[in-house]
Amino acid sequence: MGKLKLTWNGHSCFTLEENGYAIVLDPYEDGAVPGFGPLKLTADEVLCSHGHGDHNAAQCVKIRKNSGGAKNPFRITEIHSFHDEEKGTKRGKNTIRIFDDGQYRIAHMGDIGCVPTADQKEQLKGIDVMLMPVGGFFTLEPEDVYALVKELSPRMLVPMHYRGKGFGYDVIAPLEKYTAMCDDVVRLEKNTLSLPEDEGKGTFVLTPPVK
Repeated sequence: MGKLKLTWNGHSCFTLEENGYAIVLDPYEDGAVPGFGPLKLTADEVLCSHGHGDHNAAQCVKIRKNSGGAKNPFRITEIHSFHDEEKGTKRGKNTIRIFDDGQYRIAHMGDIGCVPTADQKEQLKGIDVMLMPVGGFFTLEPEDVYALVKELSPRMLVPMHYRGKGFGYDVIAPLEKYTAMCDDVVRLEKNTLSLPEDEGKGTFVLTPPVK
């Protein structure tokens, strides 16, 4: 089993890497998100949770034609949800993805805007790292996220899609609105999370890669 690495590229965009294989999740268009510069990423695969420009810019990622024989180490499970509490009538659909390498289960929640169903919650239990939007407005509000996270109990929660100093949409909440409810915050002075090196339990805040 190789080392698993997560890199936060800004907003909801992450690169998931293991054994020489890289997947970019939810890349944003150039200029789409205040404070974050253009993406200059190379990967073997791009996956997007929905069609909005701040999550669906697959064209901003260069796809490797030859991965040196590297194969995708993840079994990927898709959970179809909604971007709002009105079954998608306001903002459309959202896809949650779970990546399982046999040792760790990583969940990217996309722009989840509704509380998961009972069946969906069952699938989301036992997650090792959950990448969760915490800024609200376009997604679940911070208080609802906190309640959901308490129920699902992922070992590591990584906040994304929030407003910070010099970045993020004005209408979404700052990170502190969510972290003020938490007593398990771990702040990392980097925008990466490596397993097993950084393995732990709590809310892991990565350093934003602002331009």
